[in-house]
Amino acid sequence: MKSKEISAFLQERIEAKDFPSAVYLAAEKGKIVFRDALGLAVVEPEKIEAKIDTIYDLASLTKPLVAGLLCAKQIEIGEINLSDEIAKYLPEFDTNEKRRITIENLLTHTSGFRAWKPLYSIGDEKRETENVKRKILELIGRETLEYLLNSKAVYSDLNFITLGFLLEKVFAASLDEIAKREIFVPLNLQNTFYNPPQNLQKQIAASENGSVFEEQLSVEQGFNEKKIRNPTIWGEVHDGNAYFMNGVSGHAGLFANVFDTCKIAQQFLAEETILLKPETCKLFRTNFTKGFNEARSIAFQLAETKDSTASNALSKDSFGHLGFTGTSLWIEPDTERIFILLTNRTHARTLPFANINSARRKFNELVAKMLNAR
Repeated sequence: MKSKEISAFLQERIEAKDFPSAVYLAAEKGKIVFRDALGLAVVEPEKIEAKIDTIYDLASLTKPLVAGLLCAKQIEIGEINLSDEIAKYLPEFDTNEKRRITIENLLTHTSGFRAWKPLYSIGDEKRETENVKRKILELIGRETLEYLLNSKAVYSDLNFITLGFLLEKVFAASLDEIAKREIFVPLNLQNTFYNPPQNLQKQIAASENGSVFEEQLSVEQGFNEKKIRNPTIWGEVHDGNAYFMNGVSGHAGLFANVFDTCKIAQQFLAEETILLKPETCKLFRTNFTKGFNEARSIAFQLAETKDSTASNALSKDSFGHLGFTGTSLWIEPDTERIFILLTNRTHARTLPFANINSARRKFNELVAKMLNAR
């Protein structure tokens, strides 16, 4: 059922132009308690109302829901270890500067890589998948670290792009094939994809009109390549690097509705997972960056991080992640609560996009309040 208070708050944010649509779900101990859909999933080129099963570009939720979960599975069976140096698997990292970077460094964003880079600036008009992957891996391997290894936590797409390559090496298959075999099929996910089929477009929330934001960011960082995508990005990944990699990456590219997102989220809870051993789930609530600027577990940020969007209503060992398109997931392990908010804040809006972190915090506060009041 829907919560009048939560829905009213999100409707206010829609009217304030934070985002054109919102779909939310709150679950506790394996059961969905609250859910609702509001606003327009598509404003242009036509108007389509958001429904409870509308599919969203999850953006960086791909990091924990695919790459993080797959890494945990491999750690569990001893195929890889957190202490393994990435150069053991990817020779492009066998340099004096990067040889000591471990799988743990990539999963906790302590490798020293910069936050973002337009890797698509290398160009490849044919975008042949294997050629693109090789070029990007070589480029990351040559990238100068911006911070000292293990000096601070700096959230970076490059970490999880690299983890995607690592997983492909370990599994000897493409990341989308791995995700389908290891996650989507076992969980019977019917609305979760890399590269959704074209015939589902009208069931998908639309994104930015072109890629103006990334073009602006590229120029600010000294890259002058213009990779504008027109018209409205709808049914294909918003992230430029993931798009360049033909929609499949460890850092972005996943599409799902709120129900399938919840099913994957349950895999991180010891009492509910069917893909992992319960003890493996400790990886997601454990702070691996004590004393750093940010509290991070494997693939997630922890709520004890100052100013996290979890809000003070969630326990400090709650873990979560955000997506640039406007998505949010938080998990509170002791109560087995899952907080999911999917929006498309990059759609039908001129720059700058709204910073919706305060709305995310308020949403989590309201959900916790309503669950406690039951």
